[in-house]
Amino acid sequence: MTGLPKGLPTISQVAEAAGVSRATVSRTFSRPDLLKTETIKRVHEVAEKLGYVPNQVARALSTGRAGNIALVVPDIANPFFPPLIRAAQAHADHVGYAVFLGDSDEQPEREDMLLTKMAAQVEGFILASPRLDEGRVRAHAARRPLVLINRDIEGLPRILMDVSAGIAAAIEHLASLGHRDIAYVSGPPASWANEQRQQAAISTAEELGIRLTSVPAYHPNYEAGRKAAGELAKMPVTATVAFDDLVAQGIMAGLADLGWRIPQDMSIVGFDDVLAATTYPPLTTVAAHSADAGTQAVKLLTEVLSKDQIQDERIIIPTELIVRATTGRPAKRPHTEDAKPRSMPRTRAHNRS
Repeated sequence: MTGLPKGLPTISQVAEAAGVSRATVSRTFSRPDLLKTETIKRVHEVAEKLGYVPNQVARALSTGRAGNIALVVPDIANPFFPPLIRAAQAHADHVGYAVFLGDSDEQPEREDMLLTKMAAQVEGFILASPRLDEGRVRAHAARRPLVLINRDIEGLPRILMDVSAGIAAAIEHLASLGHRDIAYVSGPPASWANEQRQQAAISTAEELGIRLTSVPAYHPNYEAGRKAAGELAKMPVTATVAFDDLVAQGIMAGLADLGWRIPQDMSIVGFDDVLAATTYPPLTTVAAHSADAGTQAVKLLTEVLSKDQIQDERIIIPTELIVRATTGRPAKRPHTEDAKPRSMPRTRAHNRS
């Protein structure tokens, strides 16, 4: 491409092209909080055009900052986390940080190991839905600035979804349709989010006079949902609220294998809204806006890093119920004590009135 300097572009060339000082270019990538938004934008545009990449080694030697942050999640395959990761990385790129990603595979011990090993290479951590106990989380936060997502620990900066309001809205929606026997299919026992969702389901059901049954899924994945479907088929429940969309999808598939129809034979509500629109039927769910959580977490962490002090800040991201096709009025059906497959109906669907 003509007009570009030969060899690797330097900080001086970026400064000259952008009409700013070398120090301003340096601060754009190391301390953007000290500059005006328009200056940051101009330097980034010039740097991108020239193909300039900051020398992170030199930066670390001169500032003591590596320019890296780490994001640790419990299961990268769970559809809740990719939008969060993508949004976190996009904002980190914008403010001059690289993101190291760790997957703990739902294991507290692995989470502990990742935080320990990565600490020497990063300036701070974002810990999403941690499975570690509070003591270990605080121990790691004492070594490196740490922002939590989906875990409420006093004294640490954290991003929380308003899960209680979302679950309450789901139970109220099902009650408005006439459901009086509802199941909550839970997530991992070590999950703070699961505890909050389950407690919200219990309290809302009590307020509305709903009989609520808890069914453990243990792992927030599709297969756990399929397994839970067999248990649900034995119960006198007409609606199910699942820990997340992935578990809900598994429940739908498991019940379909037994000849059940959604929502005629069972209404189902998920949580997260990460794949709900792509299921069949489209899943009624609670939108948790995981991408917003990723962006806010990076903003909060970089703010902590720029001030060199921990903030006891608690940011709540609203949730909302999105009604689609998997919830309807309960149909009268006999309670069975087994999960034998039903013969598929040849007549039209049950009257849902």
